[in-house]
Amino acid sequence: MGEPASVHVLTVDQRSRLVLAGEIDAKIAGDLQNAISEAEGSRLPVEIDAHHVTFMDSSGVAFLARLASRSPHKVRVLRAPPTVRFLLEVTRIGDLLEIVDEDLATN
Repeated sequence: MGEPASVHVLTVDQRSRLVLAGEIDAKIAGDLQNAISEAEGSRLPVEIDAHHVTFMDSSGVAFLARLASRSPHKVRVLRAPPTVRFLLEVTRIGDLLEIVDEDLATN
């Protein structure tokens, strides 16, 4: 059994930040949808902190695609682990996102 998933929405430096951790899969689809609603409601640019994601299935990829297609700003993905990067490349969803290796808010 893997790490339990979590989704948190924060406001950081005039951005809505979604912090994902653990196994991002269909079991947390409701939490992901709530996070999208909250981020969209803020009307701020959105960034995803994926540093602590240990697994992502197609529902996680669909979440990122949905968010990218609905946001008026380019969605930024921070510190994506190799498994997430691979999924974004293979599915070409990464073309819709800005992939950043570091957390710019802490620099």
